[in-house]
Amino acid sequence: MAHDRRSFLRYTAASTLALTSGAALVRKARAQPASAWQLGEVLYQNPLAQPSDVADWVAEGGVHVTFPTGRMRLENSDSVSDGRDAHFLFWCPEDVPDYIAVSWDFLPIREPGLAMVFVGARGRGGEDLFDPSLAARDGVYPQYHSSDLDALHASYFRRRRDTERRLQTVNLRKSHGFHLVAQGADPIPSVADVVSEEPYRIQLIKAGPTLAFSINDLELYRWTDDGTDLEGHPTGPPHLGGGKLGFRQMAPLMAPLMAEYANLEVRAVEPG
Repeated sequence: MAHDRRSFLRYTAASTLALTSGAALVRKARAQPASAWQLGEVLYQNPLAQPSDVADWVAEGGVHVTFPTGRMRLENSDSVSDGRDAHFLFWCPEDVPDYIAVSWDFLPIREPGLAMVFVGARGRGGEDLFDPSLAARDGVYPQYHSSDLDALHASYFRRRRDTERRLQTVNLRKSHGFHLVAQGADPIPSVADVVSEEPYRIQLIKAGPTLAFSINDLELYRWTDDGTDLEGHPTGPPHLGGGKLGFRQMAPLMAPLMAEYANLEVRAVEPG
């Protein structure tokens, strides 16, 4: 398993370096379909264009939400003053089922930092994410991966630590626990190299025990839960069923990540 992971990363890294610009990467990505699943009916849609679009969303941790360009701009708040990094989760209030394609526009504005999306989040006993019986949460990461929640969380635009900036990958973790279960190369350039204001289109497909992650139709990984992580450690049964989805940003306190999101869509999917 570890050997396969290293081989894949060497291959994807070499493929990325072979492209001479961000524009070339986008053109090549669009020529490669992300999956064979068929998209069905729209289950949830939100332009994320103005404050009223997220009036019922739930923030956990310090987040500053604005709409200066007609897209939802999320910034890690400077309100945390006890030495912690400034992290948050911004939850859509709607439950979404299994067998879904979640897609949204993403444009990084300022780094360092890290962006993440949670899907299928619920209590370990099947409770609604906002059930008052669950432990309190305020953005600190262990409250989400090693407390009383089950979820899948995909991280991308990982530019928070020097090690993440040196080798840029997209990661998938399974919780309860901090299980790294899938990994691929990240095609989004750093902010200094972004050549246009056109957002990247990100898609996450969750279909039973299988999850696929793509950016601009370039599939970066497809993972089917076999009950183990990338190192072969047990992770428990697959997460089958629905739950909440949310956007997370992680950043050093003194240099908060800023990114824009728009055109969130959740659609039903069927195997192709």
